[in-house]
Amino acid sequence: MPIQGIFEPEAEAWVELKEEFSDGLKDLEGFSHAILLYYFHRSSKEQIQGRPFLEDATHGIFAIRSPHRPNHIGLSIVKISSINGNKLYFREVDVLDQTPLLDIKPYVKYFDVRESVISGWLDKHFEDGHAPERTILR
Repeated sequence: MPIQGIFEPEAEAWVELKEEFSDGLKDLEGFSHAILLYYFHRSSKEQIQGRPFLEDATHGIFAIRSPHRPNHIGLSIVKISSINGNKLYFREVDVLDQTPLLDIKPYVKYFDVRESVISGWLDKHFEDGHAPERTILR
């Protein structure tokens, strides 16, 4: 499992919507990416601070992407492969099997991309322009 889907571009998955929601996928195939909001169903603890995968230091829970959040809500950006009926197929995934999906939103470059972004404590891990070696959970 990659720590973020972008580190494993060929990781594939799909979500199956209840039939009553399948019409909600109409026109999503025109987008290259989607934002998935989901519930970290395997996390049974809540932390206000935690140690992220790339660090030995602790950080506030709202400065990391740990599943052990007070609300247990996760967010992932995935690359859409196809839509077939009530199923959305995608790549670049970092979500566990059977994770309850809360919502799907289109990723829109006009709204979702920001210029001059500063990524706090993470910036030092990408200083050379390359991803850190530890990007896959084993």
